[in-house]
Amino acid sequence: MADEDIGLVYGGASVGLMGEIARAVLEGGGRVIGIRPPNMPAHEIPLDNLDELIEVNSLHERKMLMFERADAFVALPGGVGTLEELVEQITWVQLGHHAKPVVIANVGNYWAPLLNLFNQMRAQHFISPALDIRYHVVDRVEEIIPLLHKAPRSDTGSNATPVPLA
Repeated sequence: MADEDIGLVYGGASVGLMGEIARAVLEGGGRVIGIRPPNMPAHEIPLDNLDELIEVNSLHERKMLMFERADAFVALPGGVGTLEELVEQITWVQLGHHAKPVVIANVGNYWAPLLNLFNQMRAQHFISPALDIRYHVVDRVEEIIPLLHKAPRSDTGSNATPVPLA
């Protein structure tokens, strides 16, 4: 990400997959912004040396600020929070609230059950063709940055960077 001049906006923690990605971006000379709501679990200690650590008042404020600061969203394998943030962004695209790319990193077929559920929702007409959901799927992490370079950008005027959602 740093080599491609792509910064990172994420939850600010030093642990887990996102903590490792943030460290790597920083070590590569890239920009990393953490956005943290109150009452985070005790083990989610903020990462040192972030370019910016923004403390917000609520999870809703965190998600809105992450949205405003991002040009794209990437869902890596993750937990319930990742799933919730991914589905929210897909819903916002579906409803026309933004046209920023949403990428599902289906590494190891992790998101296959969700992708199958989307197909089932379409087949049973819970997702109408007129309001279909739009997202990109990649099977390997190495495919994410090239896809983001090709993906059309929204005209939001944002100068922010992709937000991995894990």
